[in-house]
Amino acid sequence: MFRNREFKRFSFLFLIIAAVSVTFSFVFNTAAGIISIISAAAFGTAFFIFTKSRYESIAQISDQIDLVLHNADQIYISESEEGELSILQSEITKMTMRIREQNSALRKEKEHLADSLADIAHQLRTPLTSANLILSLLENAPDENERKNLMRETEELFVQMDWLLTTLLKLSRLDAGIVVFQSIQVNVSSLIKSAVHPFLISMELHNIDLKSDVPDGIKIIGDLSWLSEAVQNILKNCIESVGDNGKIEISCTDNPLFTEISIHDSGAGFKKEDLPHLFDRFYRGNSENASGYGIGLALCKMIIVRQGGTVSAKNHPQGGAVFTIRFPK
Repeated sequence: MFRNREFKRFSFLFLIIAAVSVTFSFVFNTAAGIISIISAAAFGTAFFIFTKSRYESIAQISDQIDLVLHNADQIYISESEEGELSILQSEITKMTMRIREQNSALRKEKEHLADSLADIAHQLRTPLTSANLILSLLENAPDENERKNLMRETEELFVQMDWLLTTLLKLSRLDAGIVVFQSIQVNVSSLIKSAVHPFLISMELHNIDLKSDVPDGIKIIGDLSWLSEAVQNILKNCIESVGDNGKIEISCTDNPLFTEISIHDSGAGFKKEDLPHLFDRFYRGNSENASGYGIGLALCKMIIVRQGGTVSAKNHPQGGAVFTIRFPK
């Protein structure tokens, strides 16, 4: 308190005024002088006590702010009586809570980033190790047919790594918020055709029967390119699930509340414990035979949710899995 320059100036000014007042009071009357001394002393004492109390409160707030700056976990700022100091404490409390929330969010983001980097490294290491092993076998393979098979496997691994890196790049762009989605009318029939087209050869090779019941004229609002990417990731999951001689059915319904796209496959479906985590990033399930990288469905959900839709997955009563995409009117 005594280090405050304003307090020193006020105290000095108060002493001068009190001294002058007491002097003039004694000039006129001794009793008046005594009363003047008592009044000045009482006023000075009351002011000192009041000011000291305020400075103690301010010092307490300062200590709490210092704790905030040093990332203290438990912070409490006591309530004060009505007044400017109470308003100040209220605002600092709000600021403190916001800083704590931001620190918590940053801490979680750092942990998520560290986990993501570890997962990415693991996901890339697997195909790279396989490619390195195949190249070693290729070097010592005398048979031409065997060399061709190894070359084809190597090519498939590099295609997988290319897809993985491309998908991770898209996820990072969405995370950074630098993607601007178009908001135009998209014909659902055209959307399904665009999404299915890259898989036509693969489905023909594996004898996968695709049935599409999407009436022409049903439209939603969104970005055709990104929505096609989302549906492709679902189709990719379905194709991997059904294997050879499988079936995939795509249907679309429209009502006054929402437009719904349903994709049903004839695969094995999902385990009960996997259902809540299907769209979690890098989640591959608890099965030892789980394939994929656990990012396709995560990207799918991010794309659809960012454009105002919802996506869910469950086991179909007749077998297989069914993915449901809804866009509200």
